[in-house]
Amino acid sequence: MLSVQIVLFDGFDLLDAIAPYEVFCAAELLAGGALSVEFVTAEGPRLVPSGINGLKIEASGRLNPQRAGIIVVPGASGDVEGDGPDSVPAILVRATNTALTRLIKQALGQQDIVVATVCGGSLILAMGGLLEGRPAVTHRLGMDLLGSTGAIPVPARVVDDGNLVTGGGVTSGLDVALYLLECKLGPRLAHAVEQLFEYERRGTVWREKGIAPGTHKTLTSEDPNTTNTTTATSGIRHNPNRQGSVFDGDWDTTIATPVGKLQVRLSISTRDGMIRGTATQGDETAEFINPLLQDDKLTWSLQISKPMRLNLRFEVATEGNQMTGFAKAGVLPGSKLTGMRVS
Repeated sequence: MLSVQIVLFDGFDLLDAIAPYEVFCAAELLAGGALSVEFVTAEGPRLVPSGINGLKIEASGRLNPQRAGIIVVPGASGDVEGDGPDSVPAILVRATNTALTRLIKQALGQQDIVVATVCGGSLILAMGGLLEGRPAVTHRLGMDLLGSTGAIPVPARVVDDGNLVTGGGVTSGLDVALYLLECKLGPRLAHAVEQLFEYERRGTVWREKGIAPGTHKTLTSEDPNTTNTTTATSGIRHNPNRQGSVFDGDWDTTIATPVGKLQVRLSISTRDGMIRGTATQGDETAEFINPLLQDDKLTWSLQISKPMRLNLRFEVATEGNQMTGFAKAGVLPGSKLTGMRVS
């Protein structure tokens, strides 16, 4: 029997979860019990509020990352603009910071489990560091953010990467579920469900097979939301005649993010016309990637792992011993940065 576990978390998107649920339930009826479907959470049985008017759905069990079959992770529903606690990014981050990330990581390590995501569900995995180097898709508004996590964004309706199948926008849950149904139980059953729903799957399922077209765009180091660690440099010559810059020194900075304030120590120096820097957060220190001084602003990229894995783009300016600026990932609103020079 094929087991399907559909994961719920506080703020999940209703259609992301309900569309696959209906597809698999219809298949269960048509196939005479050849599969089982249930809603689960990382915590166990409970009522789970969705992100749409708080409508609650009851999850009957706890996500089992060792049970063979399919695990479906939906996205979130909330404010599209802004960075408040009810915004989609904030809801996704809260889901990432639960046991869900650990459980999905275990599931991805099993040979007999396919993890599927719908819409922003792939961002939950990506922000948890589970999709680095893997092709995936999400809602079009989150594709830049997906790339910022180290995943490889593919603008397809459904992307099949072996034990990981991801879907694009909200309604792609139908396409993901029907595709998985065809893969696991055959095209006749998938076709019967399509006829029952009067719906035909949309788009070609992208897989990394066959002839690669010459116009295919992949992320490179020139993309502002990715970094190529093999070609990126930690220092950029901004002016060989200058021995220092107004940014030199140690800075205690605060970055106001949707999930709270981050304290980061920046250490910036200029030697032989090369500007360099490091950022220390807790016990982790990372070098600036491609720092560039233009006019009165300093920009650089940085790979962070807390509170999630992201490639951030920084832009700051100084006035005396005060620093202001922002850190940004993809199309997410920039998080305000403020700081004081301490040496």
